Amino acid sequence: TAPGREGRAMIRAGAGVLTELRTQDSAALRRWINDARTTRFNAPWRPVAPSAHEAWFESVGRDPAKVALAIRAAPDGPALGVVQLLDIHPVHRSAQLTIRIGDEADRGKGYGVDALTGALDFAWRDLNLRRVWLHVFADNDRAIRAYARAGFAREGLLRGSAWIDGAWRDEIVMAVLRPDPPRQT
Repeated sequence: TAPGREGRAMIRAGAGVLTELRTQDSAALRRWINDARTTRFNAPWRPVAPSAHEAWFESVGRDPAKVALAIRAAPDGPALGVVQLLDIHPVHRSAQLTIRIGDEADRGKGYGVDALTGALDFAWRDLNLRRVWLHVFADNDRAIRAYARAGFAREGLLRGSAWIDGAWRDEIVMAVLRPDPPRQT
């Protein structure tokens, strides 16, 4: 991480940055989680009440097993998405990754791959993780390509594992292992 403007911490992520979630991000995050079409890319949808969202937002940062980072084009810009490391396990040195680019207009511009790369660098360097994994719907080709570009490899298939929008969907498990450090000669 590197200090940004106003002393804020940020992680360079290609052309963009990853930062802490800020109070002004809350409304966008609530809008994204309540967008059924977007949510169904990676989870079953159900409406999230304002009080439940506020409780979640207030709890971000308190749980050492979770890290949530806003994806931004610029350090002072609005959040374009969020990337999270969940279930951070200190013994196994592993975590699950989730990512969402909130608005369709911001997808397909490289923010996701850059955010994945920045989050993995953070996971290796700052959290000392060894393995980061995720699951993705088998028919989400755009996400699968982005994960592969960031270094994730397919590990398995969970057949009929998710009931989404009235149908059973398969999920692919993908993971990336921390690269071995270069040998000192």
